[in-house]
Amino acid sequence: MQFSEILGQEYLKKHLVTSALSGRIPHAQLFVGPEGSGTLAMAIAYAQFVLCNNIGTENAGGNESCNLKFQSLSHPDLHFVYPNVTNEDVKSKPKSADFILDWREFVLKNPYGGLFDWYKHLGVEKKQGMIRVEDAQDILKSLALKSYEGGYKIMIVWMVEKMNLEASNKLLKLLEEPPEKTLFLLISENEEDIIQTIRSRCQALHFGALPEASIVKAMRERYFLDESSALKVAHLAQGNYNKALHILNNDNKDFPFEEWFVNWVRAAFRAKGNAAAIHDLISWSEELSSIGREGQKQFLAYCIDMFRQALLLNYQTEKLVYLEPEVEGFKLEKFAPFVTGNNINEIFKELSDASYHIERNGNAKIILTDLSIKLTRLIHNK
Repeated sequence: MQFSEILGQEYLKKHLVTSALSGRIPHAQLFVGPEGSGTLAMAIAYAQFVLCNNIGTENAGGNESCNLKFQSLSHPDLHFVYPNVTNEDVKSKPKSADFILDWREFVLKNPYGGLFDWYKHLGVEKKQGMIRVEDAQDILKSLALKSYEGGYKIMIVWMVEKMNLEASNKLLKLLEEPPEKTLFLLISENEEDIIQTIRSRCQALHFGALPEASIVKAMRERYFLDESSALKVAHLAQGNYNKALHILNNDNKDFPFEEWFVNWVRAAFRAKGNAAAIHDLISWSEELSSIGREGQKQFLAYCIDMFRQALLLNYQTEKLVYLEPEVEGFKLEKFAPFVTGNNINEIFKELSDASYHIERNGNAKIILTDLSIKLTRLIHNK
């Protein structure tokens, strides 16, 4: 992975290159950024720059055999840890090493991919992954050995906020007393979900959402879209390159969030004064409860975005509205008057609480039914 392949984030590229060339490499760094901002891609490019003794931001002029190993992510001094789950092949105590071939395939296909994409790649999208103590023990073993090429050993921990407490405590001991010439690159989308003791021992680098111009350029140069199409994709992506790729490839067939949302709010409108419509909400909850917890969390995040867009439209800030619903008969401008300052805070709270309880293994059907009944009341509170 070369720095030149990474979209935007020029200041961070320059900072990482400068620190490496000057020999001032912090032993623990935390890359924080939203999905699709390039945190994982940047970590891999930085690891290649350090391990291969490359010069300049193009990863050229260094150890060519080392650079070739990075093309398949098989460098012996580069280690990965990421959320994982049991499946048909790994029945118990899963760890990252059990899925390394899948991981390499996933990252090489799209280094901007998100957590839900990773679960789909493994075919376990109905489960929630975790970084367990078995992974922490593997980290200890890997970093206790000498490096193969006499330089740094680099450990990239993707989605470090998914690390459980036992694993976090083991990692903390390593961060406090790291082996010589060891570099930890921790990657997170939610910094607040990482335990404070780990955060305090890392130098944090914050990634912003990608500029629209960067995504337009990538769409035109890599996928040969015309200017108008590239602009539309970039506008809908809202700084998330992974989302731009999903829009480009029309990857929403398995999880039609827009259709589910429209059916949900329509049933909520009908339910006022119509007890029979409650059955529609219950049926909707049953359908959603079958898609798995990660899919449910993704959907609730989509709902929050849709309500936010409706509020912006209601307050006449059309320039900030980017969603364009395609469900027949549903117009965002007709829905917008029902989303106001009187109910938006409560709606956001209920959606966030539902996501919280689902993540903690609450009964999805009960949670979604309760949410639906509450929405029926809130949506009429204009």
